[in-house]
Amino acid sequence: MVIAQSTGNAAKETAEKTQELIAKITTGKIAQAFIAVIFAYILLKTVDKLVIWLSEQVAKEWRLQIKQFLPFMRMMVLTITTIFLMNLFLNLSRDNLVAVTGTVAVALGFAFKDYVSSIIAGIIGLFEAPYRVGDRIQIEDFYGEVVSYGLRGIRLKTPEDNIVTIPHNKIWTDAVSNSNMGELEAQVITNFYFAHSVDVDLVKKILYRIAYTSKYTHLKLPILVIMEEKRWGSLFQLKSYPLDARDEFIYKTDLTTRAKRAFAKYNLAYPIYFNQENDFGD
Repeated sequence: MVIAQSTGNAAKETAEKTQELIAKITTGKIAQAFIAVIFAYILLKTVDKLVIWLSEQVAKEWRLQIKQFLPFMRMMVLTITTIFLMNLFLNLSRDNLVAVTGTVAVALGFAFKDYVSSIIAGIIGLFEAPYRVGDRIQIEDFYGEVVSYGLRGIRLKTPEDNIVTIPHNKIWTDAVSNSNMGELEAQVITNFYFAHSVDVDLVKKILYRIAYTSKYTHLKLPILVIMEEKRWGSLFQLKSYPLDARDEFIYKTDLTTRAKRAFAKYNLAYPIYFNQENDFGD
């Protein structure tokens, strides 16, 4: 009985303090808050453009390192803005914080649980770094370069030049495949398909040659050709690194084009299959 009465008094006191705070909200404070939000928005856009511009002006070895400052700078702007708004309306006193925190937490906890989960995941992501700006990642069916790291999620630029927004809370439930983990280089795998009767040594020789002679190849990193027998024929994979991960698809096109010229010269046989739905799986 005593506990129930104490709980009721605490709830009543919290409600009264909340009403007092609401009563102190004036037109002037609302105007200041509006200006602060607009200023923060402009500052975020400026920071984004400045960091991206600066990263493109320096040597390419430093490009990703500079871009990786972007999430921390955005988080700093948003944190300062949030503290300013809380101080403007709540005065950040102990009593005010206690009064409002319980009410707001209950009211918004269920309505914005996914949003809050994404924000928390984004903060953790800054330190665990499953992805950073400039990384080439895949989450679910989406693959591309991380071009923006926001409070709620990231933006991927896909090979089709689409922008895909993915919330941070995906890191709780989905695997994140990262091709370069903050490095400038990312391995490129180029597939080649042949009939079972193909001259294996000749194919490997051609693939090594086109990789070593490509202007995009990073010669200080490993180049490897592997082969696997499939039901429909022989699969060869050329694994190598471009000088810049941005050149992934240009690099793969260069390798494929030059390899096909060499294959045609030697009349190498491609696989013959009769099922039109066969997509070169197993």
